[in-house]
Amino acid sequence: MLKSTSKVILVAVMTTLIAATSVSAIADTPMNQTHPRRDQINDRLQNQNQRIHQEVKQGDMSKRKAERLHRADRRIHREEHRMASKNGGHIDKQQQNTINRQENRVNQRIGQ
Repeated sequence: MLKSTSKVILVAVMTTLIAATSVSAIADTPMNQTHPRRDQINDRLQNQNQRIHQEVKQGDMSKRKAERLHRADRRIHREEHRMASKNGGHIDKQQQNTINRQENRVNQRIGQ
């Protein structure tokens, strides 16, 4: 009984590790990170993330508001990723403008 339980746990752990490795390998392909439009968007998202953390650290923003803003940024990042995955790892100018408008709305909420 103990041996079969150990085997099940081992198989579950190995499956999880393989799945996690596969997902991270897909997400970090050079094509996904080097396109100039994607790089600009991701740099901006990172900057906004740092600004949110700084506002919380200084006591100018509640943790609850920070979580809402982080959630909005994650949605934007997922949308950018979906757009790029449909276009060979790149986004076009119109898609970049769409994402930037969304980032502008989050950005305006950070300093309030």
